Amino acid sequence: MPEVALERALRESVAGEVRFGEGDRALYATDASNYRQVPIGVVVPRDIDDVVKTVEVCRSFAAPILPRGGGTSLAGQCCNVAVVIDYSKYLRSVIAIDPDRRTARVQPGVVLDHLQEQAAPHGLMFGPDPSTHNRCTIGGMVGNNSCGVHSVMAGRTEDNVISLEVLTADGIRMTVGPTPDEELERLAGRGDRIGDIYGGLRDLRDRYAQRIRGGFPQIPRRVSGYNLPQLLPESGFDLARALVGTEGTCVSILEATVRLIPAPGARSLLVLGYPDVFAAADDVPMIMELGPIGLEGIDNELVEDMRKKRLHVDELQMLPKGRAWLLVEFGGDTKEESDDAAGRARDVLHRRSPAKPEAELYDDPQRESKIWEVRESGLGGTARVPGKGDTWPGWEDSAVPPGALGSYLRELRGLYDRYEYDAALYGHFGQGCVHTRIDFDLRSADGIARYRSFVEEAASLVLRHGGSLSGEHGDGQARAELLERMFGKDLVQAFREFRSIWDPDGRMNPGKVVDPYPIDVNLRLGVSYRPAPVQTAFAYPDDDGSFARATLRCVGVGACRRTDGGVMCPSFMVTHEEKDSTRGRARLLFEMLQGDPLERGWREDAVNDALDLCFSCKGCKSDCPVNVDMATYKAEFLHHYYAGKVRPRQAYALGLIPWTARLASLLPRLANAVTRGSMTGPLLKLMGGVAQERTVPPFAETTFASWFRAHERLPSAGSRGSVVLWPDTFNNHWHPETGRAAVRVMEEAGYRVLLPPKWVCCGRPLYDFGMLDMARATLRRDLKILRPALERGLPVVGLEPSCVAVFRDELTGLFPNDPDAQRLSSQAYTLAELLVEHTEGWQPARREGRALVQPHCHHHAVMGFGTDEEALRRTGLDVEILDAGCCGMAGAFGFESAHYEVSVAAGERALLPAVREAPDAIIVADGFSCREQIAQGAGRRAWHLAEVLAGDAEPYRKE
Repeated sequence: MPEVALERALRESVAGEVRFGEGDRALYATDASNYRQVPIGVVVPRDIDDVVKTVEVCRSFAAPILPRGGGTSLAGQCCNVAVVIDYSKYLRSVIAIDPDRRTARVQPGVVLDHLQEQAAPHGLMFGPDPSTHNRCTIGGMVGNNSCGVHSVMAGRTEDNVISLEVLTADGIRMTVGPTPDEELERLAGRGDRIGDIYGGLRDLRDRYAQRIRGGFPQIPRRVSGYNLPQLLPESGFDLARALVGTEGTCVSILEATVRLIPAPGARSLLVLGYPDVFAAADDVPMIMELGPIGLEGIDNELVEDMRKKRLHVDELQMLPKGRAWLLVEFGGDTKEESDDAAGRARDVLHRRSPAKPEAELYDDPQRESKIWEVRESGLGGTARVPGKGDTWPGWEDSAVPPGALGSYLRELRGLYDRYEYDAALYGHFGQGCVHTRIDFDLRSADGIARYRSFVEEAASLVLRHGGSLSGEHGDGQARAELLERMFGKDLVQAFREFRSIWDPDGRMNPGKVVDPYPIDVNLRLGVSYRPAPVQTAFAYPDDDGSFARATLRCVGVGACRRTDGGVMCPSFMVTHEEKDSTRGRARLLFEMLQGDPLERGWREDAVNDALDLCFSCKGCKSDCPVNVDMATYKAEFLHHYYAGKVRPRQAYALGLIPWTARLASLLPRLANAVTRGSMTGPLLKLMGGVAQERTVPPFAETTFASWFRAHERLPSAGSRGSVVLWPDTFNNHWHPETGRAAVRVMEEAGYRVLLPPKWVCCGRPLYDFGMLDMARATLRRDLKILRPALERGLPVVGLEPSCVAVFRDELTGLFPNDPDAQRLSSQAYTLAELLVEHTEGWQPARREGRALVQPHCHHHAVMGFGTDEEALRRTGLDVEILDAGCCGMAGAFGFESAHYEVSVAAGERALLPAVREAPDAIIVADGFSCREQIAQGAGRRAWHLAEVLAGDAEPYRKE
């Protein structure tokens, strides 16, 4: 097929973005499954007309089409050799909500949580809510027939779709839904393509009606196969619901009208602890009789996996005693009603359950949400577990009648044992749906043959129990080959005919569901997986020393594609671009090592382009369920990409700021006059690639180190021993008041404060530009200077969070076997860690008021922010920790002219509005970049924790 001509025709016809570059194609080559297929190209439509024009152009070239939402499919239905239409960037609006009719009209790219937010003021919700609710799209949910926790209450997506506006591959645009008999006959007799569709589907129904009635298991979670029962007269010949779950193989969805249901006014969560997952499953039918609105199960292996990954550690402590747990949610109009329902269930189980489960009732929404986070992290929590093999989907989605769940799980565990597979069990137990990831060997011929054999046996097992191959994730490629076992040849032929009526030429997502690729081809790994060997600067000890293994961390679950909450991924929150997500970048690094279509290795411009808007915030290191560390990968890539080449001018102007700051401190007034002068300032910004809109912060006239040399210690200082205070570049040269406050606080706590005997620097700005040779040399010098203090075991206290993060993270990555590096990593503390965790009896001076706190991203990701919160609360302040994500400045990032707009947009997303709306609050931010973003974006002075504890901070000071 002439791809160049296709691309040209699309560019001429489509107002949106047409992307046929090697990087664009590589970006969409995989989803969250085991499969990989490089697409022909990608179209990002700006409006529905763009979708229509794209399909029209593709038809003229006989090009296959793949509609795509959030790209989190686990069965391979979101990757194909086709033109991918990505709805998620622009077509993401809630068109209208009708609270009286309890309906919503939405575009296919709208994220479920955004629909829920707009429905909530009316007391309504969309019932199905999978664990990906903060990034999955309604179009994708329709494609997969998604379910989620509350399908117990609301049913599958199929049950909540009223009508769909669809577009066929041959250009027919139509709105479908229930069709009364008279209307069906009228439409079937039109004599045009629409008439052919209605007539063909009517005839198919009539031919296969009896097989349809007898061939589909009557269970809550039958998602496998096409929804042919919706064609039956008793179902109202509902074409919208018949198209739900077709996985992009029949039509493209242009708009959906969906049913909304009343949201429970109150919810209560009953958590039950069982001796094992089988006993928990045995109690499911009894619990379902009690009317829960959600019933989920998790086993001990999942919990242990999370503990090994240190994922949700505090939340896991809330679980009652046991080795398997059921999370049973009850709803009511009031809290009293939901609590009473949960209490009655607890009493019934105490009387009737043979297992006599331990029970804990949670009725506080915040505590309930923490427990639900454990369940929602199941997929990520079972992937890349330390000390265990990599786990994969492939049999992650089976479903049986709830009454058969205990028996099925016992036999499934026996099958695991026979194949010597290791897997946790969890899922939507109230509807008999089981999720799991298994340590398949998908690289060797023997391992792949064993995978196929297991899946075939597992299919026979689930069918013996009256179940379905898929209970939520669909068939795609992973299970479609097995559909004949489940439905028989006749019904599979009916599926084939159903698809052909909609798509006679077979151009919609070919090779999925019907006439599928075999389950063991198109594997992302497979026997041909041979990543290019590379030498790296970082050691990657958590990835067996392999950068290739590091690029395999991403499992595609897409947690980085959320647009609210957490730190990861700030650039995606602004741009809604796949390449600006952690997942997109990780996938391109993986593709870089494959060599096709990306062929230039470390010199690959597509990877450099994707990394350009990476803030290096390290949010993914903690927020990503598999701990992808994109900041480190970016530094590694840039280190190689620019080897032997001149870097952009901002790399020198901003990356070498610790050294230029030292020079400026010799004549600070002159330096300020030059950098802030009306003529010289703009010129210097231009030369350094700094945004003209940014204000260059003034150098302090006296550095902190200079002040410290003349400082008189408190008489009591030293009663608790000595600490080394790290004089970082930013607090030394720009904010010496922070250092002075920290010295007072630590001396009042009984410490003798020391400074390193010579100038030191962690080199943090160097990492952002990949200057790793210089970073290593700088750290070697630091370790030599600090060696006497480290050997004495003295704590090294850092005030700039990014510096402490270097010592905890990058330092050991660059020097994994250096004893001094290990010592510094374990002896480096934040101020709060020293005072809260290592200073018995420490209490700060009490004060009144409110504190609005912006955690630094590296602080959140590497050290955690709990001790800072505790230190602030001990002051008596009313403390609010913002969940605003990255401030947007992110070190040098926000000062660069090329990044200014994205930086400001990131700040304006949540942080800056929150600061403006809190004139009476003390604004607290330890990071230099956070403080600058707040000062320059909101005109407010932000204070360091040290200044708050020292009593220097004031509620409002305009910069």
